[in-house]
Amino acid sequence: MKSLFDQTTYTEVLNRLNKLDPKQKPLWGKMNAGQMLAHCKVAFSVPLSEKKLPRMFIGRLLGWMFKSKLYNDSPWKQNLPTAPNFIIKDERNVEHEKTELIALINQFYKAGPDGISKFPHPMFGTFTPDQWGMSMYKHIDHHLRQFGV
Repeated sequence: MKSLFDQTTYTEVLNRLNKLDPKQKPLWGKMNAGQMLAHCKVAFSVPLSEKKLPRMFIGRLLGWMFKSKLYNDSPWKQNLPTAPNFIIKDERNVEHEKTELIALINQFYKAGPDGISKFPHPMFGTFTPDQWGMSMYKHIDHHLRQFGV
């Protein structure tokens, strides 16, 4: 499984992001390119958080059942449900969102396995640094594939 802590994977993701066409329609789902980028920014705020985020009740009950799917080799299914706080409904400027997302990806990569949050994921609980690297890659890869890049 690829990890965003790996330099080759990190470079691949940045290259793919830079190929994203702002006018590209998604191959599945409801988000446009700007909303997808903003959604991914919210996702990166979790492992980069300097404070503990509240655990979701449903996550405490069911998160453990799905956790390993975040960092295994099988691709995520299309049209999976999105947590309400990760849904972006307003219009976003693609270039602005892309610049900010790249900055977060850079921050994640430079922090490395020892520099990311030790706090649990709000839905899925505690992750090892390796699991964070793989899950963040898998999430961004899912959305880049959603937009054909």
